[in-house]
Amino acid sequence: MLWIKNGRVMDPKTQLDQVMDLLIDGEKIQMMGQNVAAPKDAKIIDATGKIVAPGLVDIHVHFREPGQTQKETIHTGALSAAAGGFTTVVMMANTRPVLSSAALVRQTVQWAKKEPLHIYTVASITENFDGETLTDFEELIQAGAVGFSDDGVPLKSSKTLRNALKKAQRFGKMLSIHEEDPELVGTLGFNGSQFIASHCKIDGAPNVSEYSMIARDMMLAYETKAKLHIQHLSAKESVDLVRFIKKMGAKVTAEVTPQHFSLTEAAVLEAGSYAKVNPPLRKSEDLSHLIEGLKDGTIDVIATDHAPHTTAEKAQALLKSPSGMVGLETSLQLGLTHLVDKKHLTLMELLEKMTWNPAQLYDFDAGYLCENGPADLVIFDSEKSSEIPDRFASKGENSPFVHQKVKGEILMTISSGAIIYEKK
Repeated sequence: MLWIKNGRVMDPKTQLDQVMDLLIDGEKIQMMGQNVAAPKDAKIIDATGKIVAPGLVDIHVHFREPGQTQKETIHTGALSAAAGGFTTVVMMANTRPVLSSAALVRQTVQWAKKEPLHIYTVASITENFDGETLTDFEELIQAGAVGFSDDGVPLKSSKTLRNALKKAQRFGKMLSIHEEDPELVGTLGFNGSQFIASHCKIDGAPNVSEYSMIARDMMLAYETKAKLHIQHLSAKESVDLVRFIKKMGAKVTAEVTPQHFSLTEAAVLEAGSYAKVNPPLRKSEDLSHLIEGLKDGTIDVIATDHAPHTTAEKAQALLKSPSGMVGLETSLQLGLTHLVDKKHLTLMELLEKMTWNPAQLYDFDAGYLCENGPADLVIFDSEKSSEIPDRFASKGENSPFVHQKVKGEILMTISSGAIIYEKK
């Protein structure tokens, strides 16, 4: 039993923002209120001056297991999530082999259940990401898949996507898609701008490679009435398109990563391959549009796209190194630093996009605080300044944010009533 005293309790679902106590018994919050009486044997957690919020929810992570455990495992990914304040995450399907079969999904779900937080997985939309042959959605759902994504590999065929949307709509599931037309991309991981061309001598991925696919795919979602989630927006035009399709009534949602609202393409000159991501970091004007999309609700969710790689892989020449960066342990701090501290979002608005909104997309029983609700919480100091370390609970160290000064510090993560992370 846990007794959390005097914390500033913030619940995005109800907009509750009040100093109070919480009593946790088992996997549920038993009581919330002023001066809650607790049994003598309860563990007392003094949260005076700290934020008590729902455990964070990340619907876009890569835990690399099976097949790439040198980069990350479900266990080390879980440790990283807990250290970042997350109690619920959704894994992507680009493992080796790809999560295209019921047997593999079932095995992955069993591995995930061994961890003390809530770990879910999507399955692939197409067989082994071939972009043509749809997987058996019904069988994969029965095996435990909560949705479908070929993340990392855009669906070039409009026919394939349309059929997948119809199928997903029939089963009440969501498709999450990576939007980057390979026929319009020079070198992946770099912005297709004059800045990159002149400094790196690279013909990268222009904005149109993203927003042209988004325009096509959102109209297909509108026509099929299916739920479509656009992953990691990066281009200013993409924000405008999502805003437009939402006004038309399409069931489209979108996410942005902390790196895309915190960094511009110039980071590549300083951090090299550690700032190489798909879609790429873009111009300051794109970043400004992303923030405006967060402010007006066009962008529903902040997701990390946590993508660990080995130090050796990232040490390769810039063109050979893989794209991606770790993000679970820096996400909340980057939101506090670049969004809340700069008055773009309130703290409640930030939490909404990191808890309640992503939980709703998958109908998870998560992202909120109430009596008899799940005892999934994060306690953090929103004002303390800290420095991002060069070592993480994740196996990956590939972050361009190492040693940067940020706001905020995670103090404790509680999942199903158990403390799964505590700041030492």
